[in-house]
Order: sequence, then structure tokens, then C-alpha cells
Amino acid sequence: MEKLIIQKNDQAVVELSKQDPVMGKLITIVGNMEVALRPDLFNSLIRSMIGQQISVAAANAIYNRLQTLMDNHMTPEKIIGASDESLRSIGLSARKILYIRDLANKVISSELNLETLYELDNKQIMKKLTGIKGIGKWTAEMFLIFSLGRMNVLSLDDIGLQRGARWLYKTDKARRRKVLEEKQHIWDPHLTIASFYLWEVVHLDFERRYESIDEMDSIINIQPPQR
Repeated sequence: MEKLIIQKNDQAVVELSKQDPVMGKLITIVGNMEVALRPDLFNSLIRSMIGQQISVAAANAIYNRLQTLMDNHMTPEKIIGASDESLRSIGLSARKILYIRDLANKVISSELNLETLYELDNKQIMKKLTGIKGIGKWTAEMFLIFSLGRMNVLSLDDIGLQRGARWLYKTDKARRRKVLEEKQHIWDPHLTIASFYLWEVVHLDFERRYESIDEMDSIINIQPPQR
């Protein structure tokens, strides 16, 4: 699996810290990061479709069972060749079976050429992907980040980002999406890096363990965050 390495001394990270000193505090505390990417474009979209409206644990379990069903080599042809019964037996709903078959058919017929997506800008990709059954705005945004490695994407409706922003900027729950909107122009063109650090707020459980970034900053040398 390919990884994206983000280091505190990277020019983009330094620029982001200067543009937003509060984000800079978070970056200093979290430090360098490795982010797993999903370079297999077809697999990535299938995985995202599976994960919609269910827990991460359930999505991972179903995806792993699907990989086993596909002999760990998932292709559009194998998706089409699998019976509905076998797909249902691993936990896929009738609607999601319809969605992944539709995607597979579009790839096979070349109605959707995944490799050409690299040549398009973010807006063009969003339009193309959201025109496919079962792919919404959030799914397309995650695809931009984790499969195509686009570095200026902010998913305003992502709950994890909203939670991270609420804690970092000490805002009310009702404003957690609004604060992302307000910071968007400040973080540009490093929206993806800002997203990674906000997700770490949730991943490292800062919300529960610390009242604020200032509290963390005051005790960090005594009790560094545990990953």
C-alpha cells in the first residue's frame, strides 16, 4: 500500500502553520504523519460504496469478505460474474449490489475510464463521479484525497473534520461546519493537509483527553500524546 509522508518541515506544512497559527499548534503536537493511500482506483470506489451509511468496522468486514470472494484480485469482470446470492452472503445490501454492478459495467464499457481521471481537475472529477449511482459528494471527495492524492480538498460535510474543527477552534456544535467554511480560504491551497491534522484530533482522542489545544500545549512536554 502506498503512503503519503507529511513532515512538519515540508514547505506546504510550514505555510499552513503560518497561515493559521492555531492549526500550527496542532501540527507541532501531532508531528509528522504517514497516510495510507488507495492507488487501485476501482477497488477504492468499491470500498467507498460499501462504507456508506454503515460503521467503519462493518465496512471493513464486508470489504475483506468481498476481497476473499474475489480471490484477492477484484476486477469489474469478477464483480459482474459474481452471483447476487454470493454478494448478499457477505453482507452487501441489494442496493449496494446494484451500485457496484453499475460501476463495474461502466468501467467495462469504457463509459468511465478511471485512468483518465488523473488528467482532470477536481471539479471535473467530482461531476463525473457523482453522476454514477451510489457515489455522492463525500465519496468523491475521499477518492480525490486517498486515491488521486489531491492536496487541496476539504470535505465540509465530513463528521470527523467537523469534530476536529469544533475542538481545535472551541466552537459550538451547531457551528462546526461553519468554522470549516470560514477557514477554507485561510488553509487554501493546503486543504488536504489541514484535513489530515483535523482527522488526527479524532483518531488520537484529543476531544476526550484534553479540553483545548492550549491545555495540550501547556502539558505536552510532560505527557506527549499517545498514538
